[in-house]
Amino acid sequence: MRIRLLWTLLWAWYGVLATLVGIGLAHLAAAVTDPAASPVLAVGSTVIDLTPTPMKEWAIRTFGSADKAVLVGSVLVGVLALAALAGVVARRRFAAGAAVLVVLVAVAAGAVLTRPQAGPLDLVPCVVAALAAPAALRLLARTQDHADDGRSDGRSDGRRTVLLAITALTAIAAAGGIAGRLVSSLRARPEDVALPTPADPARPLPRGLDDQVPGITPFRTPKGDFYRVDTRLDVPVVSADDWTLTIDGDVDRKVTLSFDELLAMPMVERDITLTCVSNSVGGPYVGAARWLGVPLTDVLDLAGIGSTRADQILSTDFAGMTISTPLDLATDGRDALVVVGMNGEPLPREHGFPVRMVIPGLYGFISATKWLTRLTLTRYDDQQAYWTERGWATDAPIKISARIDTPKALAEVDPGDVVVGGVAWAQERGGVAGVQVRVDGGPWVDAQLGPDGGNDYWRQWFHRWSAESGSHRIAVRAVAGNGEPQTAVRAEPFPDGASGLHELLVKVS
Repeated sequence: MRIRLLWTLLWAWYGVLATLVGIGLAHLAAAVTDPAASPVLAVGSTVIDLTPTPMKEWAIRTFGSADKAVLVGSVLVGVLALAALAGVVARRRFAAGAAVLVVLVAVAAGAVLTRPQAGPLDLVPCVVAALAAPAALRLLARTQDHADDGRSDGRSDGRRTVLLAITALTAIAAAGGIAGRLVSSLRARPEDVALPTPADPARPLPRGLDDQVPGITPFRTPKGDFYRVDTRLDVPVVSADDWTLTIDGDVDRKVTLSFDELLAMPMVERDITLTCVSNSVGGPYVGAARWLGVPLTDVLDLAGIGSTRADQILSTDFAGMTISTPLDLATDGRDALVVVGMNGEPLPREHGFPVRMVIPGLYGFISATKWLTRLTLTRYDDQQAYWTERGWATDAPIKISARIDTPKALAEVDPGDVVVGGVAWAQERGGVAGVQVRVDGGPWVDAQLGPDGGNDYWRQWFHRWSAESGSHRIAVRAVAGNGEPQTAVRAEPFPDGASGLHELLVKVS
């Protein structure tokens, strides 16, 4: 019984190893053609599209920025479980085991072909996997058969041959994956782009409270710490040399811009805070940066929209993902930008290189298309974007909010002077005019505000609290420059953003 189990596990491992060889080489092929066509990523992206909205929100709340890694890992575990089954089946009937591997690749190929802009070249990684995985399994099966024959004939070199085959295939699988990542990193590098000097630069950002209040969020978010929430499992690799932006739909004339033509247009710099609609009260999916780009209205004017009947801008990314932005909000005078730079450098790949949208005051799911390639003037009655089809709001202004960064929830602090601090934002409402703190349901007390970075930028704040022993509940609220207070009414992120007051419990001892 034990020997039978060991043989089953061995052949299961053969199936897994053969599949890893196929995945590794397919990943390398995808790096050369299109990274998004990697079979595991294609299946994972399809799973995302088919996942109900409540489950997506649960994943974001539960796993945070690790949600993509969890999804890819889950898909990979499922694939390898079936691969193990293929190995076990191949012990008795090789053709049947190989067929299981081919079916797995066929599922991935179907996922690749469902991508809006898929072409024949995108199937190359799947073809590589369909050839490599069964070939690897055949090599392992024949090597094991020869080893078994050697044992029956009294020869002892069979085990060594099996180990050499396993080692070689493991190296091939690892080399394929590593080489794929290396090739992707060398393609279309943002650091090779030289950004123009803005015709309208932003004023110097005041020094924040970063050094004065330990634990407070930095006044400007470093690009490496900026939140990332999107439907992409990988980091897309888009070449600035091949990139174009098309403006079409209900316009006077269709226009297509190259990256160099976009860079030649007058650039502006603006300090803007972005917020994801999935951000819960007090959540981490908000960040502030300095953006360099062309005003969206300047880009739209190239195509002529004076007589348009459109009520939305349908923006499309390089892979066909669509986002809807209300046209009246995008053109009402706010600093809506077609962006090429972030914090003085080209956009990082994970934040939309080479070009993205940034529109202040609107949640990202209706305003912040990354890897932008098309702007279509149309009507909501005629076309619906990705999130609109899933029941999210069409008009979603960012809600006034304040967050406590320090102390952390359930922290233990010493009695006496305790600094409570954080950030607050109230875009398109005159900025943050005030922040108030309440302890244990007592009166609201005005906090001290940090420097003002503009109406579209968040504001740091802090309050010195004379803490006494015991457990205490701290709450915070913001007031906008137009006098509008932050609402205490709690709402979940779906369909137009979370609301309520950020409260946390601390222990003083």
